[in-house]
Amino acid sequence: MDVWSHVAAGVLAVIQGPAMFHVGAIPVSVTIVMILAGFLAGIAVGATPGLAGPMAMAVSLPILISVFGYEQASLLPVLGFLIGVMKGATVGGAVPAILFNTPGTPDALLTTYDGYPMTRNGQSGKALRIAHFSSVSGDTLSDILLFLCAPFLAVLVESFLDLPEKTALILLSMAFIAAVVGKSVMKGLLAAGFGMLVAFVGTGEEFYPRLSAGLPELAQGIPVVSAILGMLILGEVIKGLEDLMRERSATGRISQVAETGDNRLALREKLRLLPFIGNSAAIGAIVGILPGVGSTLAATLGYASGRRKQARRGGAEFGTGAPEGVASTEAANSAVSGANLIPVLSLGIPGNTAAVFLILAMETIGGFNPGPSVFRIPSEGMNEEMVIAFGIFTAMVIANLLNWTIGGAFMRWMGIMIRIPKQILLPSVLLVTMVAIYAQETSFSALVFALGFGVLGYFFRKLHISVLPFVIAFILAGTLERTARQAFSATGGDPFFLFSSPLAAILMIVAVALVILFGRRRMESQH
Repeated sequence: MDVWSHVAAGVLAVIQGPAMFHVGAIPVSVTIVMILAGFLAGIAVGATPGLAGPMAMAVSLPILISVFGYEQASLLPVLGFLIGVMKGATVGGAVPAILFNTPGTPDALLTTYDGYPMTRNGQSGKALRIAHFSSVSGDTLSDILLFLCAPFLAVLVESFLDLPEKTALILLSMAFIAAVVGKSVMKGLLAAGFGMLVAFVGTGEEFYPRLSAGLPELAQGIPVVSAILGMLILGEVIKGLEDLMRERSATGRISQVAETGDNRLALREKLRLLPFIGNSAAIGAIVGILPGVGSTLAATLGYASGRRKQARRGGAEFGTGAPEGVASTEAANSAVSGANLIPVLSLGIPGNTAAVFLILAMETIGGFNPGPSVFRIPSEGMNEEMVIAFGIFTAMVIANLLNWTIGGAFMRWMGIMIRIPKQILLPSVLLVTMVAIYAQETSFSALVFALGFGVLGYFFRKLHISVLPFVIAFILAGTLERTARQAFSATGGDPFFLFSSPLAAILMIVAVALVILFGRRRMESQH
């Protein structure tokens, strides 16, 4: 059997799989129904402040397995639902970032830089349309790359990235984000260092508590969801409530933002955004191929690249409500999802949190073992794992079609949420966020941690320190420690293992050069 026979078998496994119901005489596959259900759930979750796609995937996975069981036939319906959630949440996540300045994920924080100023300028509808068009365009390009290049790209990347190189790559990622985001490189580095320090509280790679001060609540480490949502959402809510009180005491009323002018997205505007979308989508796809990096680095790189392109063109400055800023961020973080399945399917290595649950579903149900053997064509018969892989590709295509149609209508409709009064919205966001944290952690201490990080996020904003380096360093600290320990052991205890290979040394030199270069530029711009 050749490749095209496996492609056809994968497509038919999705379209002609077990029927959930019939429309007249036409059977409707259970996998297609699950993709649609997951997509709608993902949009709803992504558009709700305090919730995110990975959280919905974590809750739904055990339910799906209990419903469908552990047979191999249940793999595509379960993965179809998870893929739908992943796709829908990526688009829906731009809604709270643009309308309310409350990003639910670190990469959505960059969308707030231009999306929320557009909302304050009465262009919330246009910002939502730009986010949708850019997100789906970047996602589609990434999926095309996945279909064409999955078998050999992942193996190629893995052959160049050994443990020292992966450690250096993570350090480069954190250095880049600390240097690029915010107005001060030093503040970015301090925020990243503090994020790593907080992440090291608890056991980590050791078997005894670190930095816990003898408190049992700290011995298990800081809950990830409490730290992230506290910094990103609760900190913004606290600052928003303070701004409301100041506005009311100064003017005697609370102003409301309304849409003004034409909020449609014309064809000429789409054409003007295409260079930014294409550039960021390519960056997101490349980052998605790299194992263990994630979408936040893609969003940061896409935003930084778009800002340089805009500066050369002489358009509106990023951070002031530039449509190109929204397009650059959304195209980059969406382009990760398809390309990220390359290391997932070919190597079994996730590149972001959502991919972790796809791998968990594969391992729990069985019948599919990610690795290079997935794309090997047998001399006789069919490679069932390859059929499932192309079934997953088909699910991605269907989810993209839903994104172009239902997703667009949803984003246009969500503009009415801007009419909700702030004095009602902000306490509601606070309540939903706290409920989401408790639902995932089921402990009162998680709520206390979240409030503490919310206050910390508030002070970060008051001191004009970007919270993004803190959040990214907090997320990557565990992976960095684990990879660095493994690299140290693999090189025989070499203290200079980060310079043990030419590629690792180049990555470290680039990291240092980035910090110095951007630090000088910021100092020169201030003078």
